[in-house]
Amino acid sequence: GDRAGICVSNFDAKLMERGTIASPGTIKLIHGAIAVVRKVRFFKGQLNSGGKFHVSVGHQTVMATVTFWGAREIARQVEREQESQHQQMASNGNAPILGKSSLGGTADLAGLPRLKFDWNQDFLHQDNYLESIPVSDDVLTSQVETSKDGDRQPPLHWARLEFLTPVYCPMDSLVIGSRLDTEVNANACRLAFSGRLVERYDERQDNGRLKSYTKKEKVGRCCRLGDPYRRSDDNKLVRYEIFGTDLFKKETNMSQFVGLLIETDSGDVGSIQSSFGSSGKFRVHFPAGTGLKEGDSLYLRFKRYANDPRKAIHQDGTLPQARIGSRVDPPVKKKKKKNGSNYVDEQSSTKNGAVGEIEKLKGDILENGKSPMAIVSGLFTMADDISKHKGRKVVAVTTEEEGSIHGSFGKMGKVKVSFENGVSAEVGSRVKMLAA
Repeated sequence: GDRAGICVSNFDAKLMERGTIASPGTIKLIHGAIAVVRKVRFFKGQLNSGGKFHVSVGHQTVMATVTFWGAREIARQVEREQESQHQQMASNGNAPILGKSSLGGTADLAGLPRLKFDWNQDFLHQDNYLESIPVSDDVLTSQVETSKDGDRQPPLHWARLEFLTPVYCPMDSLVIGSRLDTEVNANACRLAFSGRLVERYDERQDNGRLKSYTKKEKVGRCCRLGDPYRRSDDNKLVRYEIFGTDLFKKETNMSQFVGLLIETDSGDVGSIQSSFGSSGKFRVHFPAGTGLKEGDSLYLRFKRYANDPRKAIHQDGTLPQARIGSRVDPPVKKKKKKNGSNYVDEQSSTKNGAVGEIEKLKGDILENGKSPMAIVSGLFTMADDISKHKGRKVVAVTTEEEGSIHGSFGKMGKVKVSFENGVSAEVGSRVKMLAA
């Protein structure tokens, strides 16, 4: 940073005001760069990606198009980089680590960290500079920086600088972005951001290397449940297989979606196994089981890269470890024997103590959170006259909630059972018919 007077023979001093002295080939002409930047907190305007700024770098000021991104990712990186730098300073006797040039030392004085840019890192797409990182993002509070007077500092960002005029400048130099076209007499700060140059950037070669992605989400619903199982480790009734709909169109080729992860509101994760029929339905397997009910939402969450010509679907999640269970058998079908031309039940389903299974829960949820009606199978056969048993008492075995037969449901011996105070038993639970 020291000044030096140099005598050069046969050189007109009026032709150059300021410059940088360096070994031949060490400072190259660059058309663009990637920098780590921070907004000047006194600047009241917005920093919009794609906007043009006056950028001062080295001893030159040129116009540049600036794109901002990476606030979330850089916040996680800063702590690791700062810890490494502190270790270097300790080994250097707590002396400051000087840059490769005086321009880099100026960036040190500005409090800008020395970070490396990883071309292989994924970055969530940002439209503009984020004034603060959302609380929902997993960023450590220890990484929130404050200024000397205690005010909270704007978060660091990566910025892509595309110079309208190429400049000679070494990497690691200080860069300042300004709005010099602001009204001179306006009482406003015209310095927008400051930063440190980290990487050269050439739009023709490097545009496709940036891995920027957007989060996508499709929502479907469960239309059918598989067989119930009693999970061994917690004795919970779960389904390892369910069937979904409303996620794909009829003509969709399901082969491209096989293996993708599906999530539920409760956090259960399964994978698409195959299509189910030709109406866009699909089959999902949950290795750890799920307590999903018919009508519950299913989520296909993925990310899509901006520079991917194939627009492929990418997911980061993994399937959970399998949790085994034993199948809950449906009610045993009653054996019949032939007597002449008629069939006679050996154990009539209308006898006291007949056991059936809840297939569906229906009706609007009551204030106590329970369903007012259930569809039950297994209590009657197709040949039984269910109307004669209307009003007969039925009890849910697991919850001991009592209801009454409301009428038949379809032609397969199923019945509608109404529960005055609602029923909390899950689909697949058993019910028992009481004495008339």
